[in-house]
Parts: sequence; structure tokens; C-alpha cells
Amino acid sequence: MAYTAQLAAALSGATQRQLSHWRREGGAGPVLVPEIAAKPPRVLYSFRDLLALRTCVFLRRTVSLQRVRKAIDNLRGLGEYEHLSRYRLVSDGGTVMLVDGGTVTNLVRSPGQGALVMMGDILEPFAAREGVVVPSLFHPRRSLEIDPETRGGEPVVAGTRVPYDLVAGLVRARLNFSCGRYTVTDLHPDPPR
Repeated sequence: MAYTAQLAAALSGATQRQLSHWRREGGAGPVLVPEIAAKPPRVLYSFRDLLALRTCVFLRRTVSLQRVRKAIDNLRGLGEYEHLSRYRLVSDGGTVMLVDGGTVTNLVRSPGQGALVMMGDILEPFAAREGVVVPSLFHPRRSLEIDPETRGGEPVVAGTRVPYDLVAGLVRARLNFSCGRYTVTDLHPDPPR
């Protein structure tokens, strides 16, 4: 499944402008270059990219972007070239650390201890910044689900395999019908249950 920049922003808690900024080379390199397509006009993110973006947004609550960039650059300097979503990064409010098994490596400054961020922390809703709550990754809205095992992670109507975009398109198309009222089930009669 490929996620547009708009959808990736909505699901990660970053703004589209932040995503654009994070793709660019900074002093310490880009925060994240999308796996699928990184060049405008069509920037597309993978599910792994979404996990990495949510991690960055989660870290940004307590650590500056410069420290996040420096941590990622130092991670690569340590010879770690896997996708960013493969690493467990934590913050103690002043630095970013890599947790690998029983080893904690400070990626910004001298070694220290930190509060562990569990994968569940970035999958569940969290406050990205004042006034902005990032929704649950797997249930971002009522009646909407995202599951990597269902249609490759494409957003679907909850409890079905019907793509959300299809239903939204049918609802939008209804606005153009001049000959009566239709329901989604009239236009798409047999949604899987």
C-alpha cells in the first residue's frame, strides 16, 4: 500500500510541510526518505515509513528536530542502514537513544538512561503538540481501519475489505446525482462483511 503525503501526514501527526522538510537534506541528512516515491509531484510512503514517521513525531514531543536528525545520522554512522522503522528509538527529553536488546546507545551525546518507548506508544493515539492528537494508526476514525494484512494496509471501512476511498468517492459522486437519493449499498450492493 502506498500512502500519499496527505494521508501520511494525517496518520503520523506531522504536517505535510513537515514531511516535505523531513525529506530534504539537513545538516545531518534527511529524517526519512520515503521508500516508494520521494520526488514531487507524487510522494508516496510505505507502511514502514508511517511507523518511522510516527516515531519521529513521538520523539519530537520532547526532542528538537536537530537532535532527531543528528541521532539518525549517528545511527547511520554506526553502520545501521536498515529502515528507520526497524529500530527502537527512545528519548529522555534531552537526547535520543537506540535500544537494541539489553544495550542502550546514546545517539546524540554521552551515554545515559531513558524511559523506554514501546511500539504500542506510537501505534495508539498520542499528543504530537499542543492541540494536535495523532489518531490510532489501526483505527484512525470510527468506521475506518488500517491493517497491513487487509488490502496491504489500505484504509478500509471497518469490518470489511471495502476501500475507504471507494466509499468516499461514491458519497462524493452522490452530490452530482440529480435523480433521487442513493445509499452506498445501492451503488456498491455487496460489501464484504
